Amino acid sequence: MMQPRERFMATLNGQPVDHVPVFPLLMFLAADRAGLTYRQFATDGKALAEAQLAAQERYALDAITACSDAFRLAADLGGAMVYPENKPPYLAGPLITSGADLSSMGHPDPTKGRMGDRLSAVRALAHAVGGRVAVLGWVDMPFAEACSICGVSSFMLLLRDEPFTAHRILTFLTDLVIQFAVAQTEAGADMVGAGDAAASLISRASYVEFVLPYEQQVCRAVHEAGGLVKLHICGNTNHLLEPMAASGADLFNVDHLVPLERAQAVYAAHNKCFKGNLNPVVDIMQATPEQCAARARACIASAAGTRYMLSAGCEVPAETPDEVFRAFCAAARE
Repeated sequence: MMQPRERFMATLNGQPVDHVPVFPLLMFLAADRAGLTYRQFATDGKALAEAQLAAQERYALDAITACSDAFRLAADLGGAMVYPENKPPYLAGPLITSGADLSSMGHPDPTKGRMGDRLSAVRALAHAVGGRVAVLGWVDMPFAEACSICGVSSFMLLLRDEPFTAHRILTFLTDLVIQFAVAQTEAGADMVGAGDAAASLISRASYVEFVLPYEQQVCRAVHEAGGLVKLHICGNTNHLLEPMAASGADLFNVDHLVPLERAQAVYAAHNKCFKGNLNPVVDIMQATPEQCAARARACIASAAGTRYMLSAGCEVPAETPDEVFRAFCAAARE
């Protein structure tokens, strides 16, 4: 039987495997099963790592991710943070309201602060699994970071009203995202998950102008550092699949709003690996074990002959009954 990381890497490279890798995104579920409040999970890298390791052992996962929220970089740039007990941390208010604010922005050290806490989780995971399980770090791509530090609506207006300022902000953030991603690669992450969910809200033309060039820079830098990249854009990305495939990422998440067959056709044409696309609520949380397993098997069958990993379209809810999630994971091994 193949080891989890071996199975993960073989699938990425289009090589034969004993079964489809199981690689869901677990945050709230991992925290819940470990008996942690979400605040503990998001603010203590050691606790996050222990929760991910416990989930991997409990469900025989092939890959685990040091991810909790989208505001690591924003916090280290000086943003006022709010840490609810049982919800993800968030920024109390925008850091940048105009191009003039860029001059006061510093360049935080990715080994310190909230970024440093994520590095500690990556190191702990990599050390604990000893190369047996694939370990992922996490960053948010420059466009997603810009939406976080400016506010989604405000940054979207900049794309139309002040595109030059939007590009200045994106250029500034790209350097910081690259430093954070490379630091996690050097800390032992096999791959860096890269979220860019806000990109699903814009047109294909805007994606090509304001998102793709910066994603490509991040992917190149991680590859040069010896790592790999997973691009995670949840939502309806039907109109973006082709340009997304040109980002340079090695693995692509497919949400339930995108037909798996359509994603399969695009990514197979580009020799790329993809994962998804069970609806995390309807197909998993609200399903019976039999219904969930049947839906998982349908995805596996649909993706046969391509580079595919079993996953929900986005994060698996903590409210998912254990017997249902076990049925989901077991479907790949049947």
